[in-house]
Amino acid sequence: MALNSTAYVILGLLDGSQRTGYEIKQIVDRSTRFFWTASYGQIYPELGRLEAAGLVEGTERSQGERKRKEYRLTPAGRQELQAWLRLAPEVLETRDEALLKLFFAGSLPDAAPKALEHKRRLHAEKLARLREIEPAVAEHATPYQYATLRFGIALSEFCVRWCEEALEELPGDGEPSNRTKRRTA
Repeated sequence: MALNSTAYVILGLLDGSQRTGYEIKQIVDRSTRFFWTASYGQIYPELGRLEAAGLVEGTERSQGERKRKEYRLTPAGRQELQAWLRLAPEVLETRDEALLKLFFAGSLPDAAPKALEHKRRLHAEKLARLREIEPAVAEHATPYQYATLRFGIALSEFCVRWCEEALEELPGDGEPSNRTKRRTA
């Protein structure tokens, strides 16, 4: 069975812990979503596929009237996770709508500053959130998780600066951009 990235997110989050689909989503929202997201619509079907493949095992648990299924990694699931971790990463993909809009902004130049300002604001908010959780991650997470957080902080700092610089370089009021001025000087 070929696994997708969501499956590996799930296997990784179940390594050493039993969790419900809801708990997996909550952890994703506090951790991997900063660089790899997964929705409920991806998590629950994937849990079913992983269970059918024998990589996770689910146990029904009741909390009051609500039934929950708690999953744990099987030995085969741990082997699959470890085999995946040994492979070189294959995907280096950035999906950034602001950059896509900037790329095509020649069709509507006044859209570019809006896209860049929005991108700058989102990265500044992400940076603030990452810095907020940094003390707890530094204290409680693995060195690998902390290294990942530090990457997110550095990338967000870069993106905020880059957006500010790009906004300054955009042409305005029929004037050539600073980049165009530099090229012709």
